[in-house]
Amino acid sequence: MIKIDKTVRKETKYIAVWVAMLSVVMQAVFALLGNWNSTVLFGNLLSGTASVLNFLFMGITVQKAVTQEPQAAKTAMKVSQLYRMLFLLVVVIVGVVLPCFDRWAVILPLFFPRIAIAFRPLFEKK
Repeated sequence: MIKIDKTVRKETKYIAVWVAMLSVVMQAVFALLGNWNSTVLFGNLLSGTASVLNFLFMGITVQKAVTQEPQAAKTAMKVSQLYRMLFLLVVVIVGVVLPCFDRWAVILPLFFPRIAIAFRPLFEKK
């Protein structure tokens, strides 16, 4: 088993915190609109977890790629992206097909890491 680099852990924690915060906001919006039920919670948990895992897997792949030759690293990154996108596709399909998940609560958290990354420059201490 590979040892996860300190930077990968730190960045994944950053993404996880943002996903959790945005998930709470999403839950509140569903509640304020009167559309909250347990399917919203389950959908949020499913795709929120998947989006954090996707980011972690990307970080681990980058960590491995840094030690490889350029062509091997490029190939590893492409294969990783393919598998991670297939993973997210399966999550979305499961979340949309099964009635125990709210569709919007499954789809929206997949964008939370991008929002976190967009806000990152505002919180850097440089």
